[in-house]
Amino acid sequence: MRWSMVARWVVTGVLLLSGCGSPASSAVSTGADGTGPVTLATGRDLTGYLRGRLQVWNASHPTQKATLIELPEAADDVRAQMISNLQAKSERYDVLNMDVSWTAEFAAAGWISPLDTHQFPLDKFLKPVVDTATFRDRLYAVPYVTNAGVLYYRKDILDREHLPPPRTWADLERDARTVAPRYGLKGYAGQFLPYEGLTVNYAEAVQSAGGQLLSGEGTKVAVDSPAARQALDFLVRGVREGWIPQEALTFKEEESRQAFQDGRYLFMRNWPYAYDLGEAKGSPIAGRFGVVPLPGLDGPGSSSLGGSNLAVSSYSRHQKTARALIRFLTGLDNERQVLLQGSLPPVWAQLYTDPALVRRYPYLPVLRQSILSAKPRPKTPDYDQVSLAVAEAAHDALTLRRSPDEATARLADELGTIVRGP
Repeated sequence: MRWSMVARWVVTGVLLLSGCGSPASSAVSTGADGTGPVTLATGRDLTGYLRGRLQVWNASHPTQKATLIELPEAADDVRAQMISNLQAKSERYDVLNMDVSWTAEFAAAGWISPLDTHQFPLDKFLKPVVDTATFRDRLYAVPYVTNAGVLYYRKDILDREHLPPPRTWADLERDARTVAPRYGLKGYAGQFLPYEGLTVNYAEAVQSAGGQLLSGEGTKVAVDSPAARQALDFLVRGVREGWIPQEALTFKEEESRQAFQDGRYLFMRNWPYAYDLGEAKGSPIAGRFGVVPLPGLDGPGSSSLGGSNLAVSSYSRHQKTARALIRFLTGLDNERQVLLQGSLPPVWAQLYTDPALVRRYPYLPVLRQSILSAKPRPKTPDYDQVSLAVAEAAHDALTLRRSPDEATARLADELGTIVRGP
């Protein structure tokens, strides 16, 4: 996924300031069992909570202090800077806070060190998030933050119509096409600009029809299927019939969030970060909307998993400390603060049923359900190329430049070239 405001839900950019490397220490050991000061390279900490958590670590680890390397917002810049650093075998990064879709790429290149599954409480995490941290049956990272797309709807309007929130595509299509205009609203907004957001939206539709883009750990093309065609037909039909407006084809996360929060749409697909903003003081829709799992072809659908994983750089001199820092950051107490202070979805399963947290964040049960039914994005070292190809093909269909059949067939050919090589 790619981010603007949604950066707080995932890892974002990298632009290092000079002098941000690990501080020197005379009482250190180096290598895989090395201990000493470490750095945490992460996306911009918009809420400021990470610095506070590292202060807690540093207070009890005076000879193994952790320094935060905060990075800018653009996710492409994050990936590019991390790759540049790792290709140079630089020791500057010890712990990498990576988007979940990068795990396979970084592991295949040998840039991150495999981890011992017994050192981390993986059995306490929501099961699907653990899969995002593995590659070829080995653990290369530890889930830190998770995420799943959900459907926002105007509860006040559906209540007036005595309608439940949509469970299927047919429900969504009917209400977006017929109910929305009666209240002067537009139908449905997602993230349909040709970027990672469109890849995610299309992948969710394919999964929600029972299909997938790639199979076999990202080695086999699976998109040339009836399910994939049904998914694209559904979205294209929305554009043709107008319940997905033309302006929605220019939306990323923030544009769709703002349009829904301004009271212009009946439905919106987005990440959970939009909930607190929608309920904030002064929001036109505060107290007037609800959240449910994404609808699917015949019932509740399937989201793409978002979030970030923590990994140890293969070139870190203090990998033992780096692993210990990851255990701290992914422990139960810190994961609770991930939600309370960082406004980020945690990976520990029990936090989603904690009564106090559910009272404060009423969407947690829906988010838990959405995460449990979500799928990781394709596990391929070439994910960036895959994402670009998917977004381009889906956009060609949504802008009516190609029919769904033509776009699907072309995408299957392009993905075949990517995963098999030239």
